[in-house]
Amino acid sequence: MADFLSKEARSILMGKVRRSGTSPELAVRRLTRRLGYGYRLGRRDLPGRPDLVFTGKRAVIFVHGCFWHQHEGCRKASMPSSNVEFWFVKLEANKLRDRSVVKELGESGWRSLVIWECEVREETEVEARLREFLGPRIRR
Repeated sequence: MADFLSKEARSILMGKVRRSGTSPELAVRRLTRRLGYGYRLGRRDLPGRPDLVFTGKRAVIFVHGCFWHQHEGCRKASMPSSNVEFWFVKLEANKLRDRSVVKELGESGWRSLVIWECEVREETEVEARLREFLGPRIRR
């Protein structure tokens, strides 16, 4: 199946994809706040620039897009039919980097949780995973 957009139009469209502040990330942030957990954003000093950082718990959360991070078994993780070689290399590099980042964080004493874009719809399941991962709230 050929791309219905020109190369220029596809490039403009892909350039508008956000790095942070995506709908799935905002949903996880709202749920995390509602559960009473505080977090930080934008810790550029940590590998992979995690989406949510819980400094006191030495824990981070990544909210991954299923396409960009190739969520195994997910229908949203399909390979584009045009420019296949480019996309294969790009998406495989993303997966390798993700594994490397989690390993590096672990070696520095940080725990990591990945929440996938497609999982965000199941709020009760995400809530249970957040509670299990983050443990008791720290009262100040």
